[in-house]
Amino acid sequence: MTLLQIVADSAATAKGAVAQQQTLNLLDLLMKGGWVMYPLVVLSVITIYLIVERYIVISRASKVDPGFMSNIKHMLLDGKTDAALSLCRSVNTPIARLLEKGIKRLGKPVKEIESAVENTGKLEIYKLEKNLSYLGIIAGIAPMFGFVGTISGVIKIFYNISLADNISIGLIAGGLYEKMITSASGLVVGIIAHIGFHYLNTMIDRVSFQLESTTVEFIDLIQEPTNEK
Repeated sequence: MTLLQIVADSAATAKGAVAQQQTLNLLDLLMKGGWVMYPLVVLSVITIYLIVERYIVISRASKVDPGFMSNIKHMLLDGKTDAALSLCRSVNTPIARLLEKGIKRLGKPVKEIESAVENTGKLEIYKLEKNLSYLGIIAGIAPMFGFVGTISGVIKIFYNISLADNISIGLIAGGLYEKMITSASGLVVGIIAHIGFHYLNTMIDRVSFQLESTTVEFIDLIQEPTNEK
């Protein structure tokens, strides 16, 4: 009977442990990371916001109507400068603003027009890169916060041991939770920010290539003879 009672007690203890594990949700687990989790949560929210916001802006900037440049070309060759300007103003894209700046300079030396167009292109790229550097900063400091949490967790472990003057799982569990959760959270936030930073920069590089190609095409275009009507 004693053996059966021991088995029954062990089973009950195991069931209780399983039930306790089932009630420990993700939020409870994260909260065991201690105070370091608060700045990490803030950094994660900022990271997600910047990635989504910049992705939307850059995606819109990269969308170009295939017939847009063709229409501009026909209008300029026919001498319809005002119509070309109106078309550029009606399209809210970096390429349209670049062409608008160039068309406004028509009649001036080609070098001056080329310089104005190139400066406009640089300004448009700068607008797309707005706040993007913050992702690079977060990618660097988020793992550092995780490391701070690791140090804090180790300190807590040794402090609890010094108070109790013995070593047990119960004493070191809290510190281990804080150490491991903050380290993992810091790495996850840093990795997401790092990936987002480089992916968005790749998107900006594609837009930059489009602007450079448009600049070359426009400079070649304005040097062709027009068919004024």
